[in-house]
Amino acid sequence: MSMQIRAAVKQDAALILKFINDLAVYEKEPDAVLNTVSEIEEKLFCEHARAHALICEQDGEAIGFAVYFYNYSTWLGKHGLYLEDLYVAQDKRGNGAGKAIMQYLAQLALANDCGRFEWVVLDWNKPAIDFYNSIGAKPQDEWIIYRLSGDELKSFAENGL
Repeated sequence: MSMQIRAAVKQDAALILKFINDLAVYEKEPDAVLNTVSEIEEKLFCEHARAHALICEQDGEAIGFAVYFYNYSTWLGKHGLYLEDLYVAQDKRGNGAGKAIMQYLAQLALANDCGRFEWVVLDWNKPAIDFYNSIGAKPQDEWIIYRLSGDELKSFAENGL
């Protein structure tokens, strides 16, 4: 069994969208994905892309993906690598693909002098939580994620409300 992690290319846009939709189903939000192949092509594969994607292949078959970007820690004075999404096909889990993707990203973080490698996980996703604990990751329980999106984002940006 041969496992390979590679940088995604523009021709992977439809595959990435398939994995995004599969992840949305797994996360119980099947109708939440608004992304399109053309949006993925434009945002992940433009000259100055701010986010990047990886494809995990086993014996030449794409079985998973990750999307990540770099942020900046004012306290560390270093960039960090933020994992936006990680997904391995349900029938391919347990073969080391998730660990291979995470290790690849950790190596990428170190190669780019990042001080952190961070992500979030849904509180009900026990298999993922157990996996992250098994690789030595530590939950940051004292932080609460806030979000402005949709109408709230627009209203606040335009009116301060």
